[in-house]
Amino acid sequence: MSKAFEVLGMVENMGFCANVVIYTSLIDGCCKNGEIGRARELFGKMRELGLVANHYTYTILINGFFKNDLKRDGFELFEKMKSDGVLPDLYTYNSVMNVYCKDCNVRMAFRLFGDMHERGVACNVVTYNVLLGGLFKQGRVVEVERLLDQMRKDGLNPTVITYNILIDGFCHIGRFDKSLSFFNQMKSAGLSPSLVTYNVLIAGFSKDGNPAKVAELVREMEERGIPPTKVTYTILIDSFIRSNNMERALEVHSCMEKAGLISDICTYGVLVHGWCSQGNMKEALRVFRSMHTIGLQPNDVIYNMLIYGYCKENNSYRALRLIKEMGENGLVPNMASYILTIEVLCKDGKLEEAQKLLNEMIKIAFDRVIHGKGLERLQGMFMASIILDRYNLLSPLHLSIFKYDEIKLEVDLAGK
Repeated sequence: MSKAFEVLGMVENMGFCANVVIYTSLIDGCCKNGEIGRARELFGKMRELGLVANHYTYTILINGFFKNDLKRDGFELFEKMKSDGVLPDLYTYNSVMNVYCKDCNVRMAFRLFGDMHERGVACNVVTYNVLLGGLFKQGRVVEVERLLDQMRKDGLNPTVITYNILIDGFCHIGRFDKSLSFFNQMKSAGLSPSLVTYNVLIAGFSKDGNPAKVAELVREMEERGIPPTKVTYTILIDSFIRSNNMERALEVHSCMEKAGLISDICTYGVLVHGWCSQGNMKEALRVFRSMHTIGLQPNDVIYNMLIYGYCKENNSYRALRLIKEMGENGLVPNMASYILTIEVLCKDGKLEEAQKLLNEMIKIAFDRVIHGKGLERLQGMFMASIILDRYNLLSPLHLSIFKYDEIKLEVDLAGK
């Protein structure tokens, strides 16, 4: 990008004015490099020079805002685009609708869908895929097949991605009959199921506790020449753990390693969860520590699993040590980890350490309310107060805080 800006400087120094195409290309490059501030400056400079941005310019910058999690800026620029008389094209609409659907604002996405029809902008398969995904995300499953019918009436046939969205969506709500129906429709339409298709189905039937169907899908997958990836193996490991067959889970893990696939944080998380659920904390800790040897940093989910496991066996020393280790690694335990550890410390008579941990939890709880997680914080605080009240650990200050939270919660709920 530095060379591109050098050329722009040379052109301007020679008395020439760069055109819309050059500025749009530079904005595109900045967005791809994550230099969204610079892209914004270039867009502003265009206006200063009297250059009128076209729909490509707007769409590129809108996408840039979205990819950098500046959704409000993206939506505002989309509205500005329309007010400036620049008509959004198919790709602009798809981009904005996709963000609305991910934010569970399907109502706004369908409003734009209607706007497209009014303006004569033809939809494509991506448009329908975005809306189908949004409907599933918001739980509006009844409308899914209606939209699918409309898609076909518009002369658009579902693709592999469309079927994957449908299969995944119905798996998530436990409608495996519908998932298999669309799986069979997909094959009847002459489309080959992808690795994603099989992984989605294997994961679904694994969670449903149907090992026979999982085995059948794995066989079919192999017959079609689709080799399992580490995602597939991790799903299978989880499937056997859910069936309380740790031995078979370890065999699958061994096969995965023999296939030259390296375990990632998800695989390790599943194994740690497996040993914790078996009550074998020695093995769980061994797997946890082995992550460091290959340069993997455990995430908060894995730490919380271990803390829960140690609390179940009333090992306050290990649980507290892991909480401290999380803090050293910049991670925050969840409320359950705090509450369970405080309870185990109290049972062990380690009241001073329990009080310190409560103070830490309260501090984090107040931080969370600032970041919009107030209800979760209040629930955790009330649960902690119940536990600690049994051990006479609540100070007048803490009692006043809990009373304040109770009043605040009533006010918040009354305002909704």
